Amino acid sequence: MTRLAICPGSFDPITYGHLDIIERGAKVFDHVIVAVFNNQSKSPLFDVNERLELIREVTKDLDNVSVDSCDGLLMDYAEEQNAQAIIRGLRAVSDFEYEMQITSMNRKLNENIETFFVMTNNQYSFLSSSIVKEVAKYRANISDLVPEPVEKALQKKF
Repeated sequence: MTRLAICPGSFDPITYGHLDIIERGAKVFDHVIVAVFNNQSKSPLFDVNERLELIREVTKDLDNVSVDSCDGLLMDYAEEQNAQAIIRGLRAVSDFEYEMQITSMNRKLNENIETFFVMTNNQYSFLSSSIVKEVAKYRANISDLVPEPVEKALQKKF
């Protein structure tokens, strides 16, 4: 049986923090699907297709990682994909309470799919897509925050 995990998020845009979690998940699971979800409560800078393209570009060397999108519930998507696990990154204690609520609801929706929390690398503990977008808007150097294709895409947007 293939151990399949879903790494969900909005990834607007993908950062080195996200990539760190994806790479580490890919070492543990046979296959990881990076699933781009369109969070209705956020106003994305990049549309879903742009995000998919950027993620594919920066994960192209990870043979056991694929990229997809979904508009529905994570647990429905995970079940459709026959996933056994969800991978979620945690940056700080403040993330834990929110993630615990989401994980509890996901467990209620489907108790057969486990959630694995991965602590982010300390060098990325402050990093979020929102911070990256804010800094990029003012044309500050973001080369140590995002992969080069993402940096170029942000420069085009701003």
